[in-house]
Amino acid sequence: MGWARAVLALVALVAAGALLLSGGSGADPRTPAGPPGEPPPFLGTAVIGNGGLTAAIDAYGDVVDLRVPGPAGRALIENPSARQAAGTVPAGTGIVPWVSLGGGGARPLWTADSVEQRYRPGTNVVVSTARFGSARILVTYAADGSRLACLTDADPGARIELHSSEPGARRRLRCDDGAARSIVAAAEREDRRWLRRARPLSPSAPPWADQMYERSLLVLHALTDHRNGAAGAGARDGWAYVWPRDAAAAAIAFAAAGYHREAEMTTRFLLGLGLEEAARFHGDGSPVPGRAAQGDAIGWVAAAAKASGLIGSAEHAARILSPTYPVPWRNRADYQEGEPGDYLGNAIAAGETEAPLYKEQSTLQLVRQPGDLDSGLDSAAAWAVEPFRRRELYPAARRTMLTLANRGGRFGITPSEDWPGVDPWSAPTAWTAWSLAALGERREALRLLADLRRAATPAGTLPERVDHRTGAPASTTPLAWPHAFAILALRRLWP
Repeated sequence: MGWARAVLALVALVAAGALLLSGGSGADPRTPAGPPGEPPPFLGTAVIGNGGLTAAIDAYGDVVDLRVPGPAGRALIENPSARQAAGTVPAGTGIVPWVSLGGGGARPLWTADSVEQRYRPGTNVVVSTARFGSARILVTYAADGSRLACLTDADPGARIELHSSEPGARRRLRCDDGAARSIVAAAEREDRRWLRRARPLSPSAPPWADQMYERSLLVLHALTDHRNGAAGAGARDGWAYVWPRDAAAAAIAFAAAGYHREAEMTTRFLLGLGLEEAARFHGDGSPVPGRAAQGDAIGWVAAAAKASGLIGSAEHAARILSPTYPVPWRNRADYQEGEPGDYLGNAIAAGETEAPLYKEQSTLQLVRQPGDLDSGLDSAAAWAVEPFRRRELYPAARRTMLTLANRGGRFGITPSEDWPGVDPWSAPTAWTAWSLAALGERREALRLLADLRRAATPAGTLPERVDHRTGAPASTTPLAWPHAFAILALRRLWP
């Protein structure tokens, strides 16, 4: 088409940087509005990297989070989730492409007539394509090891500038030169080489299943430190930590997909943590203050140890771990991360089956707080099937999951009946699909995976939760946890 390479400039927005550090005043900026029904600017919707430098890209080609040396490493770009929730994110946060058309004023991509985002097939190289009238703009990002690259393309008459308020990020970035093209090519080769190691789904799997499987594996690849196996939950302030349950699910998914080295590395990292010290950990294994250890940690790490082959059984692993990490399941927070209590998920992970877990004996359904019939059905009932296999609870777990699935919407289910919001969450939807598939409830499992497909972004990434009306991402995207469970559900359906 004879496209002209856009002129590229890196501009330090000192004023925007100052605004980012201000807080709570009437002078704070307002987050720019995105198109109706689309995610707001500066909320990540894609992740790039192969276990080293890790970046989140929003739906409009902006780098909104950047971490080194691994997914749970130091932030070079950090967009506080509290600021995003307050709607006070400056327009110069991170690295932002601005486009001038025909000599006119510069505009960001979220003002385009349309923006599409896709990964290059089999890679974590992400391309955002914006259209301003008939003019087309492409912004491509890739990360390989500790290197970050951007390539831009535009129709004649368009000019792109990358504005950045973060000097450290700017120094890491190579743009539109031979080095940038080399980084993109190296990232593509490494991603495709890594993906070829995966145990494939059965040949009978439909194309959408293969696509979800590959994208989920690549998300875990990006969010798992290639040096030590530390698996971060997501590339975002507040999520770029290692939660034992999330990382353990990633290890179990790696093992199921044939990535035994990755499964062992992630599990060894978890076995080296002081699980009694905190609910989450930095990429170097140090605890993150502010949240006490949660009651399911030992159980999840034990399940990962079994799946990775490091310990013969989850029960043996739990016995080995318990004297070292004396974290009881009672009076602890659970996966919903609220107040301490006695919760179903923690009880199942701890191997507890004697507690009064049932809503009522006639229907045998599982409630969140054992003995409290008003606490509502809990999707953690699925854990009694996979990965913890408490066979005496299978009938109750089946009824609970089917009830919650039938009450779900177009984009999945909420974590439990007593959940305060209505937006569906991808991880409970995915883990319920996994366990229903394990019980032979294939039709219901496929229906939940269809919900996940609707909740996924156009690039195939799964948000933590989505708007229940539009399906637009409403929180961290992608999240490692639902992608891990999607891998496991797909492997169960098409082994």
